[in-house]
Amino acid sequence: MSDVRFSVYLAASLLVGMVAREYARSLVASRLHDPTPRLWGRLSLNPKSWFEPFGSGMLPALILLLWAVGSTFLPPPVAYAKPTPVDPNYFRNRTRDTVLSALAGPSANVALAAVAGLVLRVGVSGEAGLATAAFMLTNLSLMVFHLVPIPGLDGARILALALPTRAAEVYRNADQYLPLIVLLVLFLFAGPLIAIVRSLTDSLCTLLAGLTCYGT
Repeated sequence: MSDVRFSVYLAASLLVGMVAREYARSLVASRLHDPTPRLWGRLSLNPKSWFEPFGSGMLPALILLLWAVGSTFLPPPVAYAKPTPVDPNYFRNRTRDTVLSALAGPSANVALAAVAGLVLRVGVSGEAGLATAAFMLTNLSLMVFHLVPIPGLDGARILALALPTRAAEVYRNADQYLPLIVLLVLFLFAGPLIAIVRSLTDSLCTLLAGLTCYGT
């Protein structure tokens, strides 16, 4: 029963974490003079504005089901949204502002995780402690996962800046295959990626709250 409760807390945390990261990315892009997120209705806290059937629905549902049944294979609680419409041509400093807009989402997640870590350090326990730990785990997992250089995620947007023009264009265009790539790396070739995400997440959990997230 505790596995089911924890998966419910993870689900609620995913919703909050995804709303925060997508709103932050749209807000930062808008503040950097790109009107595209606002014109496309993405400067909003409404989940409908960024919901993507696979990345925001099927993928997290499958991951949460594995957590609920207490599977020995536990992918990190992650999700992704439909791409935020950002037009770098509006940026005054294209390289700097592209990095800032790409880091906005992960920064929002780590800020939420830091708050949860503070709450845990105060000594909250019981169901409140379990929910807070789930919130910290989810937001740190989102932060680390979205910085992985998979086409379509924030890490790829940053890495593309260092590639030659043609290679960067091909790399960016590969984001249309994001569902397939995510399925491959999370489930078929899961070992290395999950090990990296879990290791980094646990290190950050220890830093923020003095505990390991996967030990909760």
